[in-house]
Amino acid sequence: MRGAAGRSARARLVLTALVATAALVAPFLLGDYQVYQLSVIVVYIVAVLGFDLLTGFTGQVSLGQGAFFALGAYTGVIALTKLHVPYAATPVLAGAVCFVVGTLFGRTVARLEGLYLALATFALAIATPQILKLDALDAWTGGSQGINFGKPASPLPTLLNDDRSLYFLCLAFAFLLYTGAWNLLRGPTGRALVALRDQPVAAATVGIDVAAYRSTAFGVSALYTGVAGALGALVAGFISPDSYTLFLSIQILVGGVIGGITAIGGAIFGGAFIEIVPDLVSKISDAAPWALYGLLLIVCIMVMPGGVAGLARSILHAAEKSRKARPR
Repeated sequence: MRGAAGRSARARLVLTALVATAALVAPFLLGDYQVYQLSVIVVYIVAVLGFDLLTGFTGQVSLGQGAFFALGAYTGVIALTKLHVPYAATPVLAGAVCFVVGTLFGRTVARLEGLYLALATFALAIATPQILKLDALDAWTGGSQGINFGKPASPLPTLLNDDRSLYFLCLAFAFLLYTGAWNLLRGPTGRALVALRDQPVAAATVGIDVAAYRSTAFGVSALYTGVAGALGALVAGFISPDSYTLFLSIQILVGGVIGGITAIGGAIFGGAFIEIVPDLVSKISDAAPWALYGLLLIVCIMVMPGGVAGLARSILHAAEKSRKARPR
């Protein structure tokens, strides 16, 4: 067992090193538009990671992640344009605001489960774009027209252009948040969250405060999604209510399922799927791209019910089992 665990740890280390190297080198080998796409992928990785922490590890189904994405985006842009906060600090402020709002919302719906919780978060996703269009908030949100502020300039223009500078900012936040999630799940808090997902009644009987942990999980998930929203706004240089419809929440859910909601590493595949696959199916079929997209989703779910991360685990397990079965 120790040998298998050691090989698994080495495999993860090698894979992590390869992914890190590719992430650092890729922007210098690609054009500006491809670097922009990489930045969007990293943004979605952070958003999917927040979804995984909530749904994959606590069992709380959310269809409202797009609402927190929008809140983070608008918080960051308002702080940048109205309060003149440095752009690199706006994701931190957005994450803090979303954590507070997410925790309060989580406390409000702490007693809801399953479809009832999904409907409550669905309502949040539906209401948010309409709230952002209210005339009373027009001075802050720009109403239906949104806010066009342009991409922030690179602090090191001789070394990095604007797109590459924003990419590395997104990558830095993604690394910090991924490391935070990894440490959180390996500690007692992570074990408590998993216990709430698998056996909530048993968890409550051993002293775990179900409402507190669920509301905190909502807050942490909202923090991640809010940071993603602020980073996405910086990368786009523009925000509007119509960018944060229910479809965004569905995209984040799809990314979580495709990547594997019970493994934080799956967020990498989920984020890439959200950004890359719609473009690919549009190029393959001009007539019915979303029909092809839906068919692809069905195939992925049938072939990989545990997502890409689950498929990877199955392959490694089969390889280890085959190795043990060989005669020596």
